[in-house]
Amino acid sequence: MGRVLECVINISEGTRLDVVGTIGRAGGRELLDIHTDPDHNRSVLTVVGTDAAEAVAAATVLTLDLRRHEGVHPRIGVLDVVPFVPLGSSTMANALAARDRFARWAGDTLGVPCFVYGPERSLPDIRRRAWIDLAPTTGPDRPHATAGAIAVGARPLLVAYNVWLAEPDLALARSIARDLRGPAIRTLGLAVGGEVQVSMNLIDPLAVGPAAAYDAVAARADVARAELVGLVPEAVLAVIEPSRWDELDLAADRTIEARLTARGLVIDSA
Repeated sequence: MGRVLECVINISEGTRLDVVGTIGRAGGRELLDIHTDPDHNRSVLTVVGTDAAEAVAAATVLTLDLRRHEGVHPRIGVLDVVPFVPLGSSTMANALAARDRFARWAGDTLGVPCFVYGPERSLPDIRRRAWIDLAPTTGPDRPHATAGAIAVGARPLLVAYNVWLAEPDLALARSIARDLRGPAIRTLGLAVGGEVQVSMNLIDPLAVGPAAAYDAVAARADVARAELVGLVPEAVLAVIEPSRWDELDLAADRTIEARLTARGLVIDSA
């Protein structure tokens, strides 16, 4: 397959599994994973390649309606976040080029405004500033009637990871999230159903990986369980003792590389 770009698409639907499955099938064999969370009412679809990203995006905008959406996770649209991630010999320049092409395509073809993130600004910047003092990068100057807007990004590999507390203490979860937040980790304390979680993006997972994140939460509160959202790079899994994989919700077949291999796709690491 040569150089590969991963795209980790976050859609605002997590309760209707048949609908999520239909959207996912648009990605064909380039769909590597679907992670669905009914309380967040959100799903994460991991694909490779720009064609699959566009196909999933078109199916999402055609199918979902933001006006009927309820969920605890922040969102600006039904196709909420579309980040492109370089794998193997792909570079951040490749990811930025894919980001910009996708944003132009989505604005022109789908009629959905796009806010780009990467070197210019972060995803949290878009969540804070969109429609306030930040205009869309491409597309219309107002939200799409049913699809809202899209945050389209280019970023390095990260790991999305949740740690659930044994006691449903939201104030404690938020306090832990504040304590842990830093250059290698973004955090939120969230109430999800009758439970609470510390929701994390491990933005430098080789520095702060799932084991370190789990242990940092466990040092401050009793932990019920952990949850990997999507896939993890093989290099991140390799530095964690296999005896801890079950506790940390990790497995050898939940790496990006394993899913690519299972579909006959190869990362060019030259």
